[in-house]
Amino acid sequence: MESKDSHVIEHMEELRSRIIKTLIGFVAFFILSFIFVQDIYELLIKDLEGKLAVLGPSEILWVYMIIAAVCAIAATIPLAAFQVWRFVAPALKPEERKVTFRFIPGLFILFIIGISFGYFVLFPIVLGFLTSLSAGQFEMMFTAEKYFRFMINLILPFGILFEMPLVVMFLTRLGILNPTRLKKSRKISYFALVIVSILITPPDLISDILVIVPLLVLYEVSVQLSNIVYRKRLLREQAVFPVT
Repeated sequence: MESKDSHVIEHMEELRSRIIKTLIGFVAFFILSFIFVQDIYELLIKDLEGKLAVLGPSEILWVYMIIAAVCAIAATIPLAAFQVWRFVAPALKPEERKVTFRFIPGLFILFIIGISFGYFVLFPIVLGFLTSLSAGQFEMMFTAEKYFRFMINLILPFGILFEMPLVVMFLTRLGILNPTRLKKSRKISYFALVIVSILITPPDLISDILVIVPLLVLYEVSVQLSNIVYRKRLLREQAVFPVT
């Protein structure tokens, strides 16, 4: 019993160490992003007509901090994934370690693709739709805090959701998921993705479709990738333990 408790304590200490390293990395990336935050800010508003209004000095600081935080999150993803990999690596076979390690760059790439999709495709359409509602009725004025809060709330979920295929592949590789389970839960997953799409978009059909379709495609891609990984896993197991 004491040996088992000691083993659990070691795992908890290892987990705590990995979390601390990830947090330290996030803080370092945040500071680095904050140094260049004005350049990033100028890049994000270069296509915006006029200047954004601020209602106080603290609002400027909030905007800069949220921009730096999003940049730090993106930069921390590979580090966080590496720490997770190091935590589970002792339980993996040498070949599994090599394969799962290759997933780490993909997580960062898919996050950037998701953010880019939200910013370059969805955000202009949604913003254009909302501003068109006020045409001739209201005088439109954007504050920096409202503008960036709206932007982040719209595009950040896509950075996370676009990680779905690689996360599914990773969990399939570890034996936690399999394509059969994903296919059985397809209706529930579709429903959940539709709800997410409706929550992060304005109430119009075009915006909903622009979000729902990519998310459903991502789920189906995840199922197919899980199927490929699962078949390879079965082949390896059969090669190690041939059926007589």
